Amino acid sequence: MGSVTATVAPPISRNIIPWFRTFAAITGSGFRRYSTYRQATVAGAFTNTVFGFLRCYVLLAVASGAGGDAAGYSPAQLATFVWVGQGLLAVVLLWRWTELADRIRTGEVASDLLRPVHPVVSYLAADLGRAGYALLTRFLPPVLTGLLFFDLALPTRWQTVPLFACSVGLAVVICFGCRFLVNATAYWLHDARGAMILWTLSSGVLAGLYFPLRFMPDWIAVPLWLATPFPSLLQTPLDVLVERDGAAIQAGMVGVQLLWVGLLLLTCRTVQRRAERRLVVQGG
Repeated sequence: MGSVTATVAPPISRNIIPWFRTFAAITGSGFRRYSTYRQATVAGAFTNTVFGFLRCYVLLAVASGAGGDAAGYSPAQLATFVWVGQGLLAVVLLWRWTELADRIRTGEVASDLLRPVHPVVSYLAADLGRAGYALLTRFLPPVLTGLLFFDLALPTRWQTVPLFACSVGLAVVICFGCRFLVNATAYWLHDARGAMILWTLSSGVLAGLYFPLRFMPDWIAVPLWLATPFPSLLQTPLDVLVERDGAAIQAGMVGVQLLWVGLLLLTCRTVQRRAERRLVVQGG
């Protein structure tokens, strides 16, 4: 039988146009899939907006108590940090993705291995489609609300906007890689709920969702930034946008994100390959 599995090297072709067409088709299907959940989209945008008010007032109180600026952030920068972060939360999607773990638990993942697209590429393309839909529907409502009710810090450097857009795209891929690895623990554990709870508890704090990581001492924040992917999920795009650092550091932080993208995608591919060998042993 000439079946194609992810463990078999795909045929080498110099024509990459079909590959891009397939990738674009899966991305489009991911966009259409999440566009069907209109009520969930409205409810999620409303919830993020409400929590945006709570977080913004807390951080503004911290800045007021600190005499104006807190950890190098002005009140306007903190307000921008909160409201844009509330919009990015759905775009990056820190939590609630259990599709791979569920398919592993039910055995449906076996059908993924019969497709002519590597599972990592397939899930990544679908996740990019989801992120594109969230960018249109979940990102703008909190940001526009913040603009209406608070003084936000707008970019003053020409390179900030393209760097922010690049940083958001890299953050989406990094978060996908982390979620894929957390889900992939089900290959060995058969139930990934423990790993997901650990991921949920740690990612919110270490990604800068609850408070900027610059509030921590440098001896904690710097190793956290360089040795883990967590700050690259939310803290880096937000710091790039609010221009807390100089232009060189802005570009350096995006460069760190780029390194994490390569490392995580390579790790996902390696883990998937080893998991497929384990599936063959179990399933025969």
